Amino acid sequence: MKLKNVMVVIAALTIGGTILVVQTGGLVQTLHAVEAFLGFDGGDSYANAAPVDGQSATDYRWSGRVAVGESVEIKGVNGAVEFVYAAGNEVVVTAEASARRSDPSSVRIERIEHGEGLTFCAVYPTPEGREENRCGPGNSGNMNTHRNDVQVDFRVEVPEGVTVIGRTVNGEVEATGLRSDVYAESVNGDIEISTTGFAQAETVNGSIEASMGSAAFQSSVEFSTVNGSIDLDLPDDINADLDASWLNGSFESDIPFLLEGSMSKRSARGVLGNGGPELELQTVNGSIRIC
Repeated sequence: MKLKNVMVVIAALTIGGTILVVQTGGLVQTLHAVEAFLGFDGGDSYANAAPVDGQSATDYRWSGRVAVGESVEIKGVNGAVEFVYAAGNEVVVTAEASARRSDPSSVRIERIEHGEGLTFCAVYPTPEGREENRCGPGNSGNMNTHRNDVQVDFRVEVPEGVTVIGRTVNGEVEATGLRSDVYAESVNGDIEISTTGFAQAETVNGSIEASMGSAAFQSSVEFSTVNGSIDLDLPDDINADLDASWLNGSFESDIPFLLEGSMSKRSARGVLGNGGPELELQTVNGSIRIC
């Protein structure tokens, strides 16, 4: 089947065993059980994690220290997530809620401490007859907004060496000027990353622009979207096996690489540097550029 001008896809993505419906471009996008989309699995370190506080999302603020190597994870639904570099040694998380119809004070921010760091979630009121909404690190937790139009925008100040994980459904993720490893995910939103560390990003309806200073990844890395382009600035000393694919778009590389076979109109495979873990770049409607 030939796909052309795909504006919205039906995604089998999970968030806590519930159904989240996102209206986009006149079509309905169903996300089934959102946490599989909004999570990097944390394993046993997330066991028995429970919220240590819950405050209104209206003018929320928290500050504290997070050890180098640990993570700060933000999980939103409607709203943007922004990470900026902090010169000090404290993480500062702020959130602001707004809405046209619903009550902004009905959404609370929950903070969870676990073995890998901290997780902050925008927790919406549980719709009648649905499983209780709850915050959870990684793949855990549950969220169903059901006609609640509250938008929660996060801003996080992050010191050097603290890993950042930002994920939302309707909103952009921006992590610029960082000195940290970055993991970013959205459904309907662009992703922009610049860091001296490592980066990985996924979205559905949005473009990805990423610049990372470290290529010291030990396993495969993926940058993927459906409706959008990928523009990736890689370290000069990168060693990876490149696997790029696109449908309606093009591919361009300013980095010399050893092509494996012949490059087709829709895919390219090759070796960057001495080769190594797989660097997978995927889009449907958009172009791919690496430099």
